[in-house]
Amino acid sequence: MKFTEKRKRRVRNAVICMIMICMTPLLERGRTLSGASSTDVFAGTEIVCAIDLCDDMYGSHGLETGFNYQLINRFAEDNRCDVTIVAASRKENWLDSLRQGKVDIVIMHDDEAHDENGLNLSRNIDDCTIWAVKEEGQLRQVNSWISHITSHEYYRSAKKEYNGTFNPYKKAERGIRTRTISPYDDLIREYARELGWDWRMLAAVIYQESKFSINSRSHRGAMGLMQVMPQTARYYEIDDLLDPEKNIKAGTSHLKRLQKLYEKCNMDPDELVKFTLAAYNAGEGRIADCRNFAASRQMDSNCWEDVVSLIPLMRDDSILNEESVKLGKFNGYETIAYIDSVLSLYNAFCTICPEA
Repeated sequence: MKFTEKRKRRVRNAVICMIMICMTPLLERGRTLSGASSTDVFAGTEIVCAIDLCDDMYGSHGLETGFNYQLINRFAEDNRCDVTIVAASRKENWLDSLRQGKVDIVIMHDDEAHDENGLNLSRNIDDCTIWAVKEEGQLRQVNSWISHITSHEYYRSAKKEYNGTFNPYKKAERGIRTRTISPYDDLIREYARELGWDWRMLAAVIYQESKFSINSRSHRGAMGLMQVMPQTARYYEIDDLLDPEKNIKAGTSHLKRLQKLYEKCNMDPDELVKFTLAAYNAGEGRIADCRNFAASRQMDSNCWEDVVSLIPLMRDDSILNEESVKLGKFNGYETIAYIDSVLSLYNAFCTICPEA
């Protein structure tokens, strides 16, 4: 009996050893296929990547910055390194920074890159985008990863997310019905719940602000998906407005604070959203002036349409004599158009995406 048990243990151990011997090459092969190069040039390092695509909300290249932002984060994960990502502006020469070693990767359009001398250029990551690096060892690792990732379902899925048609009016005209509005739907749903909003309303705000381009910048300095001002981001302790989640977090944190101001006024829920959006666009001080002026004229300060009806009077010099108005004349055209546009976009999103 004892001899039989001993033999069983030996056979079991031998089988385990054979399995381990056979599995080791497969595990190593799987490690390489994860996208990490065997050279491990980047492993354990902190790299800086500049995305120089300039695809703001008025650009013609879609959401390339967002797409490459996602890919470079995946690259860092697969190659076991940390990455800091910056969106390049035309005022900065990031290729000089690359040559000087201040950045490690510059993502740019291939037609611009091939005019530059002395750069190590990767194979195309998509139809017109390449990654430039300083050293040949880095180039081998980048090309190895690109070769893998571009043949992977992850890449095909991500590319489809960022290269679709996002204009809700065009989709509605074509009778398109979908469950997807943007590449950031999961984030939008999450933060809309914190606001107590229909997620399609928050999507409408983001589309109005940036058309889902993370690289959007206004002449006033507002940045990213929700066009957040840097000082507003600092107030909410957000440090990177290029990051989609951090930008949405900063924007919705601000919306939440503004909404709480009006919740005390016992507004109708629809009016609550309108005044919150108005304050997001024009500032809470301006909207306080509008509401105070409406109250002084015996109008309903909790009704957006009543307030809007008096805004033309706030453009006149006589408004400077009104005690209820603290900040002076208010044009209001932009804010009125902003509310109308967001509500129109919301209705379009509800049409193409009927499931809330």
